[in-house]
Amino acid sequence: QLQASGGGLVQPGGSLTLSCAGSGFASGDTFDLYAIGWFRQAPGKEREGVSCISHSGMSTYYTNSVKGRFTISRDDAKNMVYLQMSSLSPEDTAVYYCAADLSYDYLSWTLSGRGSYAMAYRGKGTLVTVSS
Repeated sequence: QLQASGGGLVQPGGSLTLSCAGSGFASGDTFDLYAIGWFRQAPGKEREGVSCISHSGMSTYYTNSVKGRFTISRDDAKNMVYLQMSSLSPEDTAVYYCAADLSYDYLSWTLSGRGSYAMAYRGKGTLVTVSS
C-alpha cells in the first residue's frame, strides 16, 4: 500500500515536501525492490507524470515542467520516498499521487506520457494548492 502526505496550501514561490510511505506489498516484496514515482492531476485536467526514482536510487526522471524545481529521493530504511518541491507556481496546484512498480522502465515510460498507468500500486493523493 502507498500513502502520500505532506500536501497543503503554499504561496507562489514557496516550497513543500511530499512524502510517500509504502508497506504491505504482495508476495513479501520489500519497498527497496520498487521504483516509486509521482503523478498529479489538476481539476479539469489530464493526469501528468511528475517524477520517479529507481529502486536503487541511481536513476531519476522528471517531467520538463518541474526540472530544476523538484527533487525526488528515497529512504529505504524508512520505506519512504520524498518529493521536494520549490519555486512553486499556481500551475503546480493538483492532487499528487505516488505509485510503485517493480519496473523503473515501465514507471518512467508511463509517467512520460506513453503508458496506461497500470502500475503495480497507486496510493491515495494529497492536495497541493499554490495560491496567494
